[in-house]
Amino acid sequence: MTQKNSTTKKLYAKIVSGIIIVAFLLFLVFFNLPQKNKSEKNNVTKSTIKFQKDGELTFQSSNGKYISTIDIEIADDDDKRTKGLMDRLSMVENQGMLFLFPYESIQSFWMKNTVISLDLLFVNRNNEIVTIHKNAIPFDTSHYPSTKPASQVVEVIAGYTDLYKINVGDKIVWRRHQ
Repeated sequence: MTQKNSTTKKLYAKIVSGIIIVAFLLFLVFFNLPQKNKSEKNNVTKSTIKFQKDGELTFQSSNGKYISTIDIEIADDDDKRTKGLMDRLSMVENQGMLFLFPYESIQSFWMKNTVISLDLLFVNRNNEIVTIHKNAIPFDTSHYPSTKPASQVVEVIAGYTDLYKINVGDKIVWRRHQ
């Protein structure tokens, strides 16, 4: 009986040890994998989205005098217009985004998930700037509407319109790279 009890105790100890090891491994799997996935999601959100030059845009005064030129990314479909410059960590002074709409109407933008402060320029179908919102606040969910109908919107780094003295009534000329 003593030998049987000793063998049973050893078997019982091995089973308990195995259960503890399995429980520990399950603990590691359930509590470490979600942290890894969460970290991966954060990296995707915070990843640097590279600027894609689709064309060039020139600002001109109301009398046609050259003001400045920027490289532009073009947002010409619903997905691109919805995403815009969201989640961009930075943008240089000579870059911007041109939003093209299939119709002219009162347009309204917000800064949700937009990390960098921007100047927003609303432009009508005659390429005339009709509204400028300067230094839009990052992550702000307030709306920045045009004061007149617009079919295009240009986003540039905050302060750009002051630096180059771009005003309502000035014009844009742009071209898409092929």
